[in-house]
Amino acid sequence: MGRLRELLSNDTPDMAAVASHLDNLDSAERIAEVRTLGRAHLARLFEAAKGHKPISLHDIVSSDCGAMQEQLHHGKNSLPAFNHFAKVFVRPAAEHGAELWGYNRAGAFVETVVGPGYFVAHPHEVVGEVLVDYLRVPPERPEHWPAILPNSARLSKVVYNGTQDILRGVSKHVTIGRATKNGKPMSAWFVLCRDQS
Repeated sequence: MGRLRELLSNDTPDMAAVASHLDNLDSAERIAEVRTLGRAHLARLFEAAKGHKPISLHDIVSSDCGAMQEQLHHGKNSLPAFNHFAKVFVRPAAEHGAELWGYNRAGAFVETVVGPGYFVAHPHEVVGEVLVDYLRVPPERPEHWPAILPNSARLSKVVYNGTQDILRGVSKHVTIGRATKNGKPMSAWFVLCRDQS
C-alpha cells in the first residue's frame, strides 16, 4: 500500500500529514501516488478536505501563467474505466473577469465519442472552493485545443450536461473534486494534480 493510500485508510485522515506527504514528493511521484487512489479514498479525501486548505483560481492556474497559457492537471476519477484523464485550464484576458476556461483531455476516443467537456471555472459560493461549471462553455480556446462543443452534444449530454464539480484544496499541487448534477451531489469523485514538469 502506498503512503497516500495508507494516510487515507481511516475515516478521519490527518490532512496536515496528507498535505505534507504530497508536498514532499516530486511531480512524477505525486501524480503516480494520487492515481493509486480508489473510490473510497477519493470520497474520504473530499470530505476530509472541507475547510482544510482554501483555494482560489490562482491555485488552479498559477499567477505566472500568461493569458491563454495552458495549465495541465493530471487526474484520476472514481469510474471503473477511462479513469485517467487531465483537466486543462487557461486564464483568459482580464476583460473576461475572475474565471478560467478549460476542457477534459481524455484521449482521442473519449473526446470524439463523448466530447471534450468544456467548462468555465470560477469561485464557488462556498468561500475557499472552486466550481468547475459545465453549464457554461468558453467563447474562445487556444488554437491547439479541440473544437468547442456544447455539453448537450454527443454523449456529453449524459456525462457533462447539467454537471458542476466542486474543488477543494488538499496540498500545494493537489485538489479533490466531487461532481454534482442539477445541483445534487453524485457518487463521482476525482483528484487533480497540477503538472510541475
